[in-house]
Amino acid sequence: MDPCGTPLDNGVKSLNKRASCQAFEVILKSPTEPSPERPQTLALPPQKKEPSLGELQRRLEAAEERRKSQEKQVLKQLAEKREREKEVLNKAQEVNNNYSKMTEEKLHHKMELNQENRMARLSALKQRLREKVSLSEVRKNKELHTDLSG
Repeated sequence: MDPCGTPLDNGVKSLNKRASCQAFEVILKSPTEPSPERPQTLALPPQKKEPSLGELQRRLEAAEERRKSQEKQVLKQLAEKREREKEVLNKAQEVNNNYSKMTEEKLHHKMELNQENRMARLSALKQRLREKVSLSEVRKNKELHTDLSG
């Protein structure tokens, strides 16, 4: 019985009883006391038995297979990476070759145009020189003709 006169029920004790509220204290049983509803079993770590030679051999083979598989995976990734690098290098070289070829063609075309322009200028100069020579001969002949007639 508690101080208020109510019997205690399974570790619950009434602390304070007022008109507006009630307060209780819960008393828990210690874990070492066995519960009558459920038998308490002690959890012992399972005893490890010694692995047999066959089990050890199987584990070693499995580890070796994992290592080989991982090594194959790494080699495959490296080969793929090298292949991508080769493709990138080939593409860059192809772009560079195309650029060089286009530049060379432009330069060759420009040189041909310059050569044609030079030849046209030289031809025009020669033509003017021939015309001057022809005019000077005509003047000379005219002067000779006037000197002889006069």
